[in-house]
Amino acid sequence: MGTVSSSSAPKTGSSAATRKVAAVCFWAWQWIAAGVAAAAGAPSARAPDTIAARVAACDACHDAAGRASAEGYIPRIAGKPAAYLYNQLRHFRDGRRQSPAMTSLVAHQTDAYLREIAAHYAALALPHRPLPASRATPAVLARGRTLALDGDRARGIPACAACHDASLGGVAPDMPGLTGLPRDYINGQLGAWKNGTRRAAAPDCMAEIARALGPEDVAAVSAWLATQPAGPLAAPGPRPAPPLRCGTLAAP
Repeated sequence: MGTVSSSSAPKTGSSAATRKVAAVCFWAWQWIAAGVAAAAGAPSARAPDTIAARVAACDACHDAAGRASAEGYIPRIAGKPAAYLYNQLRHFRDGRRQSPAMTSLVAHQTDAYLREIAAHYAALALPHRPLPASRATPAVLARGRTLALDGDRARGIPACAACHDASLGGVAPDMPGLTGLPRDYINGQLGAWKNGTRRAAAPDCMAEIARALGPEDVAAVSAWLATQPAGPLAAPGPRPAPPLRCGTLAAP
């Protein structure tokens, strides 16, 4: 991601990356064509008119049924809260998040279609990949645990658990879980918020938190979160007031 550690960013120019981009472009064209045909009420000659067939392009990066790539920098989307997935699709479409592959997939899709995609992945209940062994030192993991569960009050940094639930598994319908995600993905997203290439509805509480974190903090919290088994998604219900004003919670 550049702002924290060059080792956390995927290498460019590799043959594997080239093949993946080519696959995404090929499937993106078919996926968009199928979606447009379905929206117009016309039968598709290239794929059956099911949501599973229409989102097959996503498998090129997110693995089959959205379980997350083995490379470590593309997240799991299966089982994420529907409203969260919908908001992220809108953010890619509207320029708040940067990814050429994602933008090409959703650039011309309607809100209704993005909601259908989000609902499809939110409904998938699949086993998580085995947790990787951490290369971080015990001291780094201890620092990450403290930031995730308690925050750093002296520096005005709230705990991740204050919004993402005590289990860090997220809260339906719009707060994602932080466990069960690759370290490099968490690392990269905090860097993207820090440098402004990922944005949410104002006031952008995650950008504020990311800017308050130092490189060592980001490395620690991402390392610790990546060692934790996926927590349960909490059911909708009354929540404590968030520690910061957060526009995402009020977004449609």
